[in-house]
Amino acid sequence: MKLVKEIEKSQNKRPKVTDKEAENAFRTILSWIGEDPDREGLKDTPKRVVKAFKEYFSGYDKDVKNVLQKTFSDVEGYDDMVVEKNITLESHCEHHMAPIIGVVHIAYIPNKKVVGLSKLARTVEIFSKRLQTQERLNMQIAKALMNGLEAKGVAVTIDASHQCMTMRGIKKEKATTVTNYYLGSFKDDLGIQNRYLRYIAK
Repeated sequence: MKLVKEIEKSQNKRPKVTDKEAENAFRTILSWIGEDPDREGLKDTPKRVVKAFKEYFSGYDKDVKNVLQKTFSDVEGYDDMVVEKNITLESHCEHHMAPIIGVVHIAYIPNKKVVGLSKLARTVEIFSKRLQTQERLNMQIAKALMNGLEAKGVAVTIDASHQCMTMRGIKKEKATTVTNYYLGSFKDDLGIQNRYLRYIAK
């Protein structure tokens, strides 16, 4: 969470850029690639791209603490793992701003309280809607859930395709990247870790 706070702190120091300034920047890019930003098909493109970018990077305006503060303690002592598989991941790499597309698998072992299943997906959404590396994204999701739920353990796996290497550069279109991050019981107990891996492999 320290890295998250540092990023947020640096963002707060920067002057606010207006929509109009962003639109002008995209007009410049259109000219740079050899297009005419004033032709009919492109006149509204800068405005559309700004609107799209607001959606792509909406995670900067959201705090995961607000998502995870609503928990439920009436679980009659349930203390086994909760697994949510195949959460759609759509992010952008910070090196080329190219899409990262894949899935996230999450498991946690409750400590007297659980969270609504949609909140696990929302946690993924908040961190993925920022410029990312897969490794950092994996850790941010896991640490946020571990801290927010005060869980006994958390496991997060990401399996994703990076279009910065499938559409450009080396162009290996079938390549995917898998990362895992374990905290608490999942890190300390290989039996629990292996059971989690079997669940997500099904």
